[in-house]
Amino acid sequence: MIERNSMNVGAVILAAGSSSRMGSPKQTLQFEGNSLLRRAALAALGAGCHPVVVVTGAHAELCRRELNGLDVREAFNATWETGMASSVRVGIEGLISMDAGVTAAVLLLCDQPHVTSHVLSNLIAARHTTGRSVIASAYGGSFGVPALFSRTLFAELTELQGTSGAKEIIKRHASNAHFSSFPEGSVDVDTPDDLDRIAGLQD
Repeated sequence: MIERNSMNVGAVILAAGSSSRMGSPKQTLQFEGNSLLRRAALAALGAGCHPVVVVTGAHAELCRRELNGLDVREAFNATWETGMASSVRVGIEGLISMDAGVTAAVLLLCDQPHVTSHVLSNLIAARHTTGRSVIASAYGGSFGVPALFSRTLFAELTELQGTSGAKEIIKRHASNAHFSSFPEGSVDVDTPDDLDRIAGLQD
């Protein structure tokens, strides 16, 4: 069992979307024995993140079923249709309300099937060794989530608007960011073709 991290790093899993391009809730899609949402939650817990907040919205009840028995907390985003920014805000505010002493947060999605506890632990370790305010994943010639943000950036995260996501904050603070290589981060699941592709990787 992995011990809780010593820096009070929480996690926010963004899972409020409607999966319109998939045609069915991708939070419940199965990969290597678990749903995509449960895999993300297990990765965060396995990395020692606490608390772990799951932002729900369009398919809240289905998400709750997938998380049954796990030590996670739900933050419901009633305005999920307005875009990613509202979910980031709800998640960060929920995290702070659950643990006023949290010093950093890992933000992750539930549609990157190759995110594991090892990947998240690497982000936390890099935060410890570099002291940088942003530790982001590097893949596909770019960067993004999963990413760790110092508490000093929580206000900026909650001020995002519309469809803007955490990548905007990474860009803004790129000069003080550390980028952790995660090539598999470029794999996400948005469409049925994406699902078929990752299913093929299991063969």
